[in-house]
Amino acid sequence: MTSRRYFLSLLGKSSVLGFLPFPIQIFLNENKGKEGNQIDAVDVLKLSGTYNGSSFQYQAQPIHLYPEHRPEPYRVENKKSNPWKMTHHYLRIKTKDGLEGLYGYIDPEAINPVVNQLRSFLIGQDAFAIEQLWDKMYRKNRHARAGHFMMGISAVDNALWDLRAKKYGVPVYQLLGGQEVSTVPVYGSCLGYTVEKGKAGPQSKALFDAGFTHQKWFLANGVGQGTSGLKENVELVKELREAAGWEVELMFDAFMSWNLPYATSWAKAVEQYNPAWIEEAFPPDRMEEFKSLAEKTTIPVATGEHFYNRWEVIPFLKAKAIQVVQADPEWCGGVSELVKICNLASAFGARVIPHGHNLHAAMHVVASQSPAVCPRAEYLINHVPSKMHFQKNPPLTANGQLPMTTKPGFGIEFDDSKVEKMEVV
Repeated sequence: MTSRRYFLSLLGKSSVLGFLPFPIQIFLNENKGKEGNQIDAVDVLKLSGTYNGSSFQYQAQPIHLYPEHRPEPYRVENKKSNPWKMTHHYLRIKTKDGLEGLYGYIDPEAINPVVNQLRSFLIGQDAFAIEQLWDKMYRKNRHARAGHFMMGISAVDNALWDLRAKKYGVPVYQLLGGQEVSTVPVYGSCLGYTVEKGKAGPQSKALFDAGFTHQKWFLANGVGQGTSGLKENVELVKELREAAGWEVELMFDAFMSWNLPYATSWAKAVEQYNPAWIEEAFPPDRMEEFKSLAEKTTIPVATGEHFYNRWEVIPFLKAKAIQVVQADPEWCGGVSELVKICNLASAFGARVIPHGHNLHAAMHVVASQSPAVCPRAEYLINHVPSKMHFQKNPPLTANGQLPMTTKPGFGIEFDDSKVEKMEVV
């Protein structure tokens, strides 16, 4: 190593390079490039501004089992709209050559592992060593396989995909192997729309007429509301189907608030209305319940937004417990891991329709995959505008077709007119 450095020091002057044999010039240029690819800075940016938001219909929550933690029934006439101070965090990674990767917004829970555990480790690493760098981060901490640490890994991985795509001047989905497209299909995730009787149906029909031919509705009642709540959950499916017609694909989300008898009763009652799936009826650590439900109903069973890696997906696929995998690249390990999960799902004939907590990483992976595996992404109609509030020209849709960026990376840029303050955490 010493002799190599001495040899390079002798060739340090640019005037000498012109007289070197061409292969040695290539060696020196490659060596310089690799050094330039080293990560030089990992910053969490805190953006603040004002957002005019509204209160929305709640969804069933596991803690609603306890009456004291159960909200009052939602009524549209009580909807409130008030401006509030909004704070979002973005992750920015720079190389020695000045190349910059940006991703966000990222969850507050991801900030601590990024700032206090991953940042010092990442400095000096090769930003283009995709597989090895992910593996190194995964091996860095005993808790890395799940939870907040994996959320930190996800944020880093997504920011690095933005950086790499910028290096080659293409959108992320093209770097992943996708052909050039102008839009990506999404399903309209209806979190926030009221499920009041007589009001949900007309809303579903209006969304269908606008172009949202695939819709997911969020059930407001869990086990804690008993048989009356179960009846309301059944009546909602009936109302939506009758109002929007049989051409709309309707999905339903229970958010871990049911047990197997409850889910089985609901499924038997609504099979006649042909739901496209029932999502997350149970917590993801109860695979046997997912398997039992899948065996008891013709309705496809979905879960996965709380899968944290490919190893958590495999048992569900092997057991045929689910037909739809909803892994989220904000939480499951980023773009790199979501692509691996797509590969696994394809081998079992399952679909991957990523959970849409955020949007950029999910939509780019969907755009890069076969529609047989990833037919569409999730789009939270009422919430995407707030999630993208600080971004210039954010990907928004009112018709179920999400515009794809033509800019390198994810195309994330800040809107200075909305960012009142930006600081480095």
